[in-house]
Amino acid sequence: MTVLDWLRDSDPAIRWQVLRDLDGATTGVVTAERSRVATEGWGARLLALRGADGQWAGGAYFPAAAVGTDVPAAGCQPWTATTYSLLQLRDFGVDPKNDQIRRTVELVRENCRWEEGAQPYFTGEVEPCINGMAVGLGAYFGEDVDGVVARLLGDQLNDGGWNCWAADGAVVSSVATTINVLEGLLAHEQATGGSAETSEARRRGEEYLLDRRLFRRKSTGETADPAWLKFSFPTRWHYDVLRALDYFRSTGNPPDPRLADATELLGSKRQPDGTWLLENTHPGQVHFQLEDGDGRPSRWNTLRALRVLKWCGDGVPAQARLPVSFSDDPMLPRSTW
Repeated sequence: MTVLDWLRDSDPAIRWQVLRDLDGATTGVVTAERSRVATEGWGARLLALRGADGQWAGGAYFPAAAVGTDVPAAGCQPWTATTYSLLQLRDFGVDPKNDQIRRTVELVRENCRWEEGAQPYFTGEVEPCINGMAVGLGAYFGEDVDGVVARLLGDQLNDGGWNCWAADGAVVSSVATTINVLEGLLAHEQATGGSAETSEARRRGEEYLLDRRLFRRKSTGETADPAWLKFSFPTRWHYDVLRALDYFRSTGNPPDPRLADATELLGSKRQPDGTWLLENTHPGQVHFQLEDGDGRPSRWNTLRALRVLKWCGDGVPAQARLPVSFSDDPMLPRSTW
């Protein structure tokens, strides 16, 4: 079995992206497979956990049961509330025009309020990291988030990035906050056309990461945080090099020469069987597991790594580079491991 066979022998959420990004399948085949995300596998399972009010776990960023309690340190938080559930559906690539999805987003707009100040969901809250997520989700699901975008423009720091602790005096940007904001601004720009102001803000944010080669200290060139070199999925609010590389790929621009160190790191993590591992699962309560755990081959990381390397001109690994063709028949071939 090739790596591509292994990826295709998976959930529709992965399979349709393999068809689009690695196989070059026809639009009809890709669309047919994508339509399954809301009705089969992980997507259907996640949608079934949604409450009647459109929320997951009764909360915007935290489950209702967790509000008012101490959230564990070091990012160990529940990942079952509405924001992270919607982010997961977006990562799955669920069709935002699906009737069930449209109704879900309508209910979120009507009923979901941020824990920080009870603001309506698509008006955002105060932290740039969370607002970046809100902008990305609003853009994906067709909601007006222009007001949140305007706030993010005002929150940009002098070094080009963003930091959720700026209100408490932070003047140096955070890569985690910055990647969440950049993803949101890019999604908004791709959905609406953006503006000169948002394009410039995004360019400055990208320069903040590129000047640091995505993981190095600007002053010394040393690795700033070893955790950034470990690849996770879902990424939650956390930063890592693969997430950053996938962001730059999604811009549609040619690879910047300053990505060379990061792409070399990515290539070095390819396993002998052509896969990439799950390395850094972020602890916290989840609805259900998507993969077999850290240290095991990861379909999500392998998919993301392969499309980054393809964008960089490295093509598809030899283990996966086999002639593949599909007809417009939505009944796609299946493999067994």
